[in-house]
Amino acid sequence: MPDRPIKVLIAKPGLDGHDRGAKVLARGLRDEGFEVVYTGLRQTPEMVATAALQEDVDVVGLSILSGAHMTLLPRICRLLAEAGLDDVLVTAGGIIPDDDIPALREAGVAEVFGPGTTIAEVAEFLRTNVRPRD
Repeated sequence: MPDRPIKVLIAKPGLDGHDRGAKVLARGLRDEGFEVVYTGLRQTPEMVATAALQEDVDVVGLSILSGAHMTLLPRICRLLAEAGLDDVLVTAGGIIPDDDIPALREAGVAEVFGPGTTIAEVAEFLRTNVRPRD
């Protein structure tokens, strides 16, 4: 690992207006020693990819409750790859049916965290799976 903390972008893509979980995760990851950037509500896939590039993040965490995950998340993964960020770890959290997880993984989402996942579980996954960016 580099000498700097793992840098995580937490984003709320789409029209979902519920961000309490994303804010709790952002705060919890900061408490765990991560550097966290929170984009706020109603981000387009292009805004998420641009923020990831500008902030030079190691992880993009996508929080989605709206049901648009099968459209938005693969698009974000594609835009990240097109921007040369295919080494960035992409995770998702929220209300995502188990049946949709294999397709999301195929699209580039490394892990999907559902309701009840603890901050410690997310932090451990990130520490174990992030590939440091120079």
